[in-house]
Amino acid sequence: MANPSLAEFMAQAQRGLYQNALGPDFLKKAGAGVGTPMQVDPDGSSGVFNTTYGRKVWQALNNQTRFFNAIPRTVWGNTAGWRIRSGRGTNRSLPITEVGTLPTVDISAIQTISSLPRIVATTFGASVKSIFSAQLEGGVGDVLALENENAQLDHVKEIQQELLAPNGWVSNGSDASGAAASGTFVVPASVGARFRIGDSFSKNTAGTQQNVTGLVISDVATVGTTTTISLATAASNWTDDGGDFAQVYSRAGLTSLDDIIAEDGSLIGGVGTGDNGSRVRAYDLTQDDRDAGQWNAGAYVSYNAGVGRDLSLTLLDTAIQKIRENGGEPKLILLGHDQYFKLERLLNSQQRYMGQEEYQVGVGSERTFPGTRTGLVLATYQGIPIMPDADVFGSPTVTTGAAHGSNVYVLDTDYLEIAVAQPTQYIENRDYFAVNALVVRGLLYTMAELRCKNFFVQAKIADLTA
Repeated sequence: MANPSLAEFMAQAQRGLYQNALGPDFLKKAGAGVGTPMQVDPDGSSGVFNTTYGRKVWQALNNQTRFFNAIPRTVWGNTAGWRIRSGRGTNRSLPITEVGTLPTVDISAIQTISSLPRIVATTFGASVKSIFSAQLEGGVGDVLALENENAQLDHVKEIQQELLAPNGWVSNGSDASGAAASGTFVVPASVGARFRIGDSFSKNTAGTQQNVTGLVISDVATVGTTTTISLATAASNWTDDGGDFAQVYSRAGLTSLDDIIAEDGSLIGGVGTGDNGSRVRAYDLTQDDRDAGQWNAGAYVSYNAGVGRDLSLTLLDTAIQKIRENGGEPKLILLGHDQYFKLERLLNSQQRYMGQEEYQVGVGSERTFPGTRTGLVLATYQGIPIMPDADVFGSPTVTTGAAHGSNVYVLDTDYLEIAVAQPTQYIENRDYFAVNALVVRGLLYTMAELRCKNFFVQAKIADLTA
């Protein structure tokens, strides 16, 4: 089915309150570009032309949602969770002599994973006067349709950024001691996107036990080179000794890839989390603390104590090897544009060139047709498609808290899916009495969650230089 025209889209959207206006597909955005988003000075010093052109380029490039397009979408189904086998049992399989005793009866270690959908919403609106005046000569035309189109881009972009949100940050030592006691703290703008409204995180100091927990983010505001994080409640015992770190343990939005691909006793910028310190959770795990020895150690993660190092083929080959040793087969290499160019230079210097392959989205034996729907033509390494994405973050440095170069993820996407409980819905409200204003309001919302059915066949390479 072809995508509806804008007029058809609006007509469908106004038929009913819960009409699905986006057709039979769940969420789809075609034509993702490549490159680095163009930025302009916030004070407008670049001039009118540069500012205007920069915004157009930002709109074109910074709304790419490549990773979102690469992960298969499935219907949620009649489930609130599933089971994962984390152990074989002890001595249940043994060689025996002709008259020897049978092995001890034991059972598999089965863990329960609970997963419920998350809701992402995007709103927009326009006054009755602006709707009228925008259609006059010199106006922008249908301002409501224009805002609707932009809201759709922003809605999918928000989902994309939640899927790739990093989970940790290390204090850069520049914040005033006890700053969070007032309900706010400041971080470099380069790591501001690590914090999202509604997320809960725990704060530790230099590998000690958790000393601040349950901090809920109420606002994130970036001005210039700094980002101010506002907390729903103040932290009474916040200190800043340059070795503090924070780690998200509960998401208001979708679970991120970084939440899923974690290991036991995981590090934040090279700082050990200590006993019961690392609380990154993939879904609501029965044992959500990823301390050493827990069953949900899961994925293979390569750190370097928070110190940057160059990407190497050995690091990449090891990640691929670990996935195969755990019974998986890598289907996708996800990285930032910085690591993509480094990998290309690595292969060219050794006269080993990237191949090209059509990447197909699939679960198990089910696959999309090559080049259709979310099929993409990508470079490959060892036959594994390579996908650069501008939204891939890097791990924090050990001392300053600034971000390293982007991480590299090696994924078996057969076990990753975006489960959709409710496809994107469009709701429009023209009840002027309800809002007590002559305003037309629109809402887009999606109910979904990122799910992983096998942690052990995913890998991440962190602490990489840009």
